[in-house]
Amino acid sequence: MTDTTTVRTLTASGALKALNAAHATSLELGVPVNIAVCDAAGNELAFLRPDGAALLSMGIARDKAYTVVAFHGIPTDAWYGMIKDEPALLNGIVHRDRLVIFGGGVPIKVDGVLVGAVGCSGGSAEEDALVAQAGADALA
Repeated sequence: MTDTTTVRTLTASGALKALNAAHATSLELGVPVNIAVCDAAGNELAFLRPDGAALLSMGIARDKAYTVVAFHGIPTDAWYGMIKDEPALLNGIVHRDRLVIFGGGVPIKVDGVLVGAVGCSGGSAEEDALVAQAGADALA
């Protein structure tokens, strides 16, 4: 057994590709959303607050990306369905810092390996998820 590991993670260049693809999709939809891209450890690599995007949504976008990598690639829109019938979780885990349980955070996987995440906030949960997925798809 070894004492170290090699971790594949997103680079700054990859983060910019994801950010640009997500931003292009938000422009097509006509919805200004904040876009955050993080690496596999949850460190922010790229961020954009386009004209017209809500200030409060800046932190939400960042937290959506972080939530995805903090839980090994679970998209944020999957959370509510997983906990809605578990009162202890539904009323407890949602109080954890940075956990977001609605759409807009998606994993970036390359060859099946989680290398980062995109978080978007500013539109509806569905719009945020579409924009984030476009960013992730730019690297898939």
